[in-house]
Amino acid sequence: MTNRITISFSGGKDCTLGLYRILQSNNWEVDSLLTTITEGYHRTSIHGVREVLLEQQAKSLGIPLRKVFIPKNCSIKEYEKIMKDANRKLMEDGVTHIMFGDIHLKDIKEYRENSLKDTSLQPVFPLWNENPYDLIEEFLQLGFQAVLSCVDSTQLDPSFVGKKLNQTFLTELPANVDPCGENGEFHTFVYNGPLFRESIPFTISAEKTITKDVYTKEDRFHFVDLLPN
Repeated sequence: MTNRITISFSGGKDCTLGLYRILQSNNWEVDSLLTTITEGYHRTSIHGVREVLLEQQAKSLGIPLRKVFIPKNCSIKEYEKIMKDANRKLMEDGVTHIMFGDIHLKDIKEYRENSLKDTSLQPVFPLWNENPYDLIEEFLQLGFQAVLSCVDSTQLDPSFVGKKLNQTFLTELPANVDPCGENGEFHTFVYNGPLFRESIPFTISAEKTITKDVYTKEDRFHFVDLLPN
C-alpha cells in the first residue's frame, strides 16, 4: 500500500522542515498541504498570514493545498467536528498518514494522536524529540528563509515581530526562549528555500496588530501584516 501523506501545514518553519525530510526520504507520496484558515479574516490560523500568501507557498512548492475553514471564536467542540470532517475527506481520497511538525510538547502530540484514534490515518512526527537548536541550525543551513509573523508578548519582546529568521535573530534571542518557538513564543512564514521553485514576494507592513488573550483579555499577540507584492 502506498504511504500517501498530507502535511499539516501552517506555512511556518517546523512543518516546512518536516516536509523537507519527508520528501528527502523518498518513502512517501505527498498528497497535499492541509491548512486551517480563519473565516472572515482570510488568514492562516494562529500565524495570521494572508490566505493569498499561503496559496503562493503551495504553488511554489508544487503541492496541492487543502483549506479547512475555521469560524472566528470557534469552540473546541466545533473545531473538532470540522477537523473530523476534514479527516474523513482525507481518507476518502486515499490519504494514509498526516505529518505534524511538533518537536517536544507531549500534550500536543498526544492530542493529535487521540484525534486520529478513530480513523485509519496515522500521525507522523519527523522532528519529534530533537534538539531545537539543532533543528533551527539545520533549517538555516539548508537555505530556508522565514520571517516572524506573530510574537507572544508574554514570552518574547514584541520588537521581534517582522524580523527575519537568521543567525542575527538567533544571536539576539533571549536564552530562555525556545529557538524554534515551540512554546508559542513566535510563529513564522517561510518564503524561500530548497523546496521552493521561486521566492514568495512580499512587503513587511510598518503597521502592527495586537490581539487580546482569550482568557485574560489583555493585549498579548503582536502580528505584522505581510503584504503580497
